[in-house]
Amino acid sequence: MKTPSVLLLFIMLILWQGCNPADREEIHDYPITPVDFTGVKLQDGFWKDWVKIASDATIPFSFNKCEETGRIDNFIFAGGIREGKYRGRYGFNDSDLYKIIEGASYSLMLEGDPEMEGYLDTLIYYISEAQEEDGYLYTAWTLKANDYNDFACCSYSPEGQWIGTPDYSHEFYNAGHMYEAAVAHFLATGKRSFLDVAIRNADLVYDVCITQQHDYVPGHQEIEIGLVKLYRVTGNEKYLELAKHLLDIRAEVHEGEYSQAHLPVTRQSEAVGHAVRANYMYSAMTDVAALTGDSAYLAAIGRIWENVAGRKLSVTGGVGASHGGEAYGADYDLPNHPYNETCAAIANVYWNHRMFLMHGDAKYIDVLERTLYNGLISGLSLDGTLFFYPNTLQHDGVSAFNQGVNGRSPWFECSCCPSNLSRFIPSVAGYAYAARRGELYVNLYMNSEVTFQAEDGLLKLSQHSNYPWEGEIAMEIRQEDPVDATLYLRIPGWAKDTPVPSDLFRFEDMQIGKASLEVNGEQVEPEMVNGYATVHRNWKKGDRISLNLPMEDRIVSANEKVAAKTGLLAVQYGPIVYCAEEIDNTADVLDASINENSEFKATFMPDLLGGVNMLQREDLNLVPYYAWANRGAGKMNVWFNALK
Repeated sequence: MKTPSVLLLFIMLILWQGCNPADREEIHDYPITPVDFTGVKLQDGFWKDWVKIASDATIPFSFNKCEETGRIDNFIFAGGIREGKYRGRYGFNDSDLYKIIEGASYSLMLEGDPEMEGYLDTLIYYISEAQEEDGYLYTAWTLKANDYNDFACCSYSPEGQWIGTPDYSHEFYNAGHMYEAAVAHFLATGKRSFLDVAIRNADLVYDVCITQQHDYVPGHQEIEIGLVKLYRVTGNEKYLELAKHLLDIRAEVHEGEYSQAHLPVTRQSEAVGHAVRANYMYSAMTDVAALTGDSAYLAAIGRIWENVAGRKLSVTGGVGASHGGEAYGADYDLPNHPYNETCAAIANVYWNHRMFLMHGDAKYIDVLERTLYNGLISGLSLDGTLFFYPNTLQHDGVSAFNQGVNGRSPWFECSCCPSNLSRFIPSVAGYAYAARRGELYVNLYMNSEVTFQAEDGLLKLSQHSNYPWEGEIAMEIRQEDPVDATLYLRIPGWAKDTPVPSDLFRFEDMQIGKASLEVNGEQVEPEMVNGYATVHRNWKKGDRISLNLPMEDRIVSANEKVAAKTGLLAVQYGPIVYCAEEIDNTADVLDASINENSEFKATFMPDLLGGVNMLQREDLNLVPYYAWANRGAGKMNVWFNALK
């Protein structure tokens, strides 16, 4: 329901921002505040289409899959509503339901749906019944799932709760996703039914880990993010204390790079191990750094980010290239068949967004945008019901690379990626804008309208474009009264001849155009600050801003230290990385060649893949990488042979 969410969101933002700027200086928090997605009204276009797909198709489809696979039954059985045995092999099935509830709650914030809200009430009743008297909630344990010896992921350990091999225990992981879902449901509906379940569980974890001083660590990081959200909505500082504690003790009671417990978190300098765990941990570390002012945390995540952006990022923004352990590999180890899990891409967006909120530098949004438009939405089919778990950059047309499937799959035994997409896509508008006192950051270009509180009044800004297919972005001021404010308009790195904020990739061809800015029809030369064109003035209703970004086909090469990319080139147009699919080409796309002077003609085709620019030359046709395998499985290639 929309009305309660607005009030509750306002309450949450007070916790986030402080009551006024003077108060905010007395507490630690991010210096920049994101404009919540509920404060951004998407208009027709690229991202509104994706949000509609997620709300209308992905979320209900994923709930149906949870019903079919026993994920919901496990709560019913654990709560004694009906008799039955645990279904499913893995101990993180609970988290899938939580993530989809989170996504459905976000959808409710955007558009009320009494039927969906009633369905969530039923699910939350099942969840609350499955919670044990002391607040413990983990259906695999309650149902004594399977034999311990049969459990690769240790959902149930006969020794007791919280105990199991640390790399594989997912009790805390499930709890973290529960906290995030409970907060989202509370903000969407005003109901405390799920929030109270989460609070009881978090209080138990606090008692076990802090009061009783048991040195349990999360096998899979995530609870730390959930605890921070719980802290923000309740104001209870013990949840922030617990989040930091669980990060601080990792290397004291556990060891190994796989789960980032090889060193204390403040001494880490390199992204290692399972990429989803890593990026969730780095996101949580950024939260803790912001909320506690811990400079050691801030320094560590800065070092790790430089390592990823400079040595471990795929051209699509995917991370975790190693198939062994779904992990970050060695420096410059970026194979043409990377793993690049969809969940890792989502977590990479979370982390980079937080780094921007901390530092206000466009380089973090440059990485976020690359990941978002390429290695993230590639995980979801255009109809919202088929998924990629890994995101390869080359396919022979026959290999069952996608968790045993050749092409996209409707579900997985471990379906973390579909459920993660269910919660990410509805909230995507929350990455577009951010504010700092009288400054509004415009980070992502999408058809939308936003209102933000400047120092002397409300400023209402609308933007319209055919981005990412065209580079002309029109903005207009809509509020009635004049307002003094500074706009920070991101000039993407790719529009300044810099594909990534490092020397990991470079453009081999010459950029023809450059970004330009007009205000009310007059050309301006704005001051550039950390990658943003800044414009300060007294904004009046009807003021117009025109930003023109140079949309050109560009030829990309990798740093010579990336051995797998020696003699290979890729193609990018605006923020979009392109690929060649077998269905569009007569020659073998795996043998295709280009050079630094290759030129492609961009043609918008409204009936192709939901409406995309196709890049064409005499011997090669390219489509956006994110849209591949939507017309059946076939050969696909991103990195082409370089002609001398």
